[in-house]
Amino acid sequence: MKLQSGQKLVVASHNKGKVREINELINPYGLNAISAGELGLPEPIEDGDSFAANAIIKAVAAANAAGIPALADDSGLEVHGLDGAPGIYSARWGGEKGDFNLAMNRVNDELLAKGFNDERQRTANFTCALALAFPQDADQKEPLVFEGKVFGSLVWPLRGEHGFGYDPMFVAKGEILTFGEMDQTRKHEMSHRANAFALFKKACLV
Repeated sequence: MKLQSGQKLVVASHNKGKVREINELINPYGLNAISAGELGLPEPIEDGDSFAANAIIKAVAAANAAGIPALADDSGLEVHGLDGAPGIYSARWGGEKGDFNLAMNRVNDELLAKGFNDERQRTANFTCALALAFPQDADQKEPLVFEGKVFGSLVWPLRGEHGFGYDPMFVAKGEILTFGEMDQTRKHEMSHRANAFALFKKACLV
């Protein structure tokens, strides 16, 4: 199902950094986007067992509450030496306040506890699932899901103040700057969210 220029769309997130990045990706296509936070929509309980499942939960809740299509993102960091953790719990590793400095310190501490000091031992990937859902009365009943990944490694100490989340400790494969140091235009060319968005664009944008 194609979205038309000028069409209203809810970005189903209360995370300002995530909303900003999604808006930067969709703005060139003329969509009239507004965030779930701006609409005052409640945050649904994310009890899915995968990024895709949680993205669908958020998109469906926002679409039905707002009565217009909704695009949701669920994403996180999967650290190979930690058996994929924090994964879908990436935000929760920051505690009740979602403090990503706390989360990044925990990731580093757990890697050090396993003896993973060398960057070659600290491989990881970001994963992003984008879900597009429509209101219950729409012709399109099933949400559409698009998943992207970017692989790299984790550095310490933290570097850079751009981006959000775990960006200051993640260096994409073949790069020397962390996502926290990198020009955000450059990041948008290679990130997990950009890779998921490329699939969404091909399927849903004019």
